[in-house]
Amino acid sequence: MKMSSSLRVSLVLGMTMIFVGVANGWGSNLGHAALLERFSWNILDFAYPDELSRQLAIARGEYVPENALPVGIEIWKNKLFVTVPRWKDGIPATLNYVSLDANLGGSPKLTPYPNWAQNEAGNCGQGLTTVYRIHADKCDRLWVLDTGTIGIGNTTVQACPYTLNVFDLTTDKLIREYKLRPEDTNQNTFIANIAVDLGKGGCNDAYAYMSDELGYGLIVYSWSDHKSWRLTHSYFMPDPLTGDFNIGGLNFQWGEEGIFGMSLSPLGVDGYRTLFFHPLSSNREFAVSTRILRDEKLAEDSYHEFDVLPERGPLGHCTASVMDDTGLQFYNLIDRNAVGCWNSRLPYTPANQAIVAKHDEAIIFPADVKVHEGLLWFISDRMPNFLISKLNYRDVNFRIFTVGVEEAIAGTVCEDPSLKFSGNQIWWRR
Repeated sequence: MKMSSSLRVSLVLGMTMIFVGVANGWGSNLGHAALLERFSWNILDFAYPDELSRQLAIARGEYVPENALPVGIEIWKNKLFVTVPRWKDGIPATLNYVSLDANLGGSPKLTPYPNWAQNEAGNCGQGLTTVYRIHADKCDRLWVLDTGTIGIGNTTVQACPYTLNVFDLTTDKLIREYKLRPEDTNQNTFIANIAVDLGKGGCNDAYAYMSDELGYGLIVYSWSDHKSWRLTHSYFMPDPLTGDFNIGGLNFQWGEEGIFGMSLSPLGVDGYRTLFFHPLSSNREFAVSTRILRDEKLAEDSYHEFDVLPERGPLGHCTASVMDDTGLQFYNLIDRNAVGCWNSRLPYTPANQAIVAKHDEAIIFPADVKVHEGLLWFISDRMPNFLISKLNYRDVNFRIFTVGVEEAIAGTVCEDPSLKFSGNQIWWRR
């Protein structure tokens, strides 16, 4: 068989091309672009200064290779950030990166960010304890919410307060630290996702939205005012009819999982964005204008300002989502081992959505998704197997993929160039 030049180069660099699979009842809206498997790991390793340091960490229980699971990614210039929560013992660093200059593919070791010292668990105010998903904004800042927790479920210990940390990516220095108020959380709080809203006022006109998936709330933080407030709404709660999951050969119930993934639209003509969000245990998407979220007084009595969108259809559980500057939303469909898309110029219906990536072996539990400079990035990590069963560390368990956005949506309902965002009023804006 004759090998194409692009595939030959990819294999030399340690990368793999994977093609989108069958749609499984999603209709004809199926992309056909080849996915590039940029990085893959059987088991995670960390970039210790030398092998002696690594072996000492293993001997002391500071590094237990089998206990590390990657959950979040972000891209900034030549860095690919990877987060690893401290759900189990032996996680040496929760916020890490891979140099995209030094690593073109393969299974690179993770380098702690900004350094080893600032990844010390339980060192409140000095180190990061557990980080899930992160966001790099257009002002070269990395927004990092440290949950301060060690363990998961019944084993969770609140070692430090929930703290929002913002790093200057050009200097790797911490430039803002904000501890969430006691009123921002409750006894069930678990925040795994963050969305960052830059308004028309530029870098100082910034707000962070943090989704409390088990405490059923949304916490808003204002950069300029350096304060936060909490919203509650019934749309943040799980759908009691959608708590059953079947992923990676496992059947389990996550019926308590409320508001989870979030994405922000481009700026509208009114100067605000729309925040789209969904509970993890749900097949629905919801929406609200950031005009409401940014105003603490308006947010107090805002029930009717929230919109209900139609269901995605069966097998519609979704983890992370992202919307690019053209109004294309991408989202992880964990029941389908797939990544979907929706062009926000069209009504939110199953007929107007498509699958752009699917593979029943390589994309088991897509956990995070980003768009960066025309490339779609996403990670799959077999999380249910890690938490409920066990992973086979002779197999590839964690993968990071890329595919060009234009290639990904080609031939799907998301592609129509006449539907791209142009700043005009669109259907979900009132």
